[in-house]
Amino acid sequence: MQRVTVTLDDDLMAELDKLMEERGYGNRSEAIRDMTRAGLARKRVEALPDTPCVAALVYTFDHHAREASNKVTAAHHDHHDLTVSSLHIHLDHDQCMEVSILKGNVNEVRHFADHLVSDRKVKNGEVVIIPTETTTS
Repeated sequence: MQRVTVTLDDDLMAELDKLMEERGYGNRSEAIRDMTRAGLARKRVEALPDTPCVAALVYTFDHHAREASNKVTAAHHDHHDLTVSSLHIHLDHDQCMEVSILKGNVNEVRHFADHLVSDRKVKNGEVVIIPTETTTS
């Protein structure tokens, strides 16, 4: 294991300490190590668009909005090769949330997720992409 000295300004250190408390990190090294891993994983995903991956796409929409449910369903059917499974949740009388598990290459999954989330009937959306192939750089 390597020892590294890092200098952070007071505001950033305060944010780090708050994050540590919220997430229950035992020390700053654990928190910084975790964030470094996350940043490197994000970099790998961005740099390797043809890498196989799995992803969780989470989004909300108003199912009463004209054609919203049909458009979301059609998008999944049009990309049935990427969609492994979906969970539909009724948040209240009008709002629904869906969690879709996707599998394919990073580029295809990101394109599908961006396309679905950019629809004006989808209110909120996030995708988490996890590479399934280990590579060395």
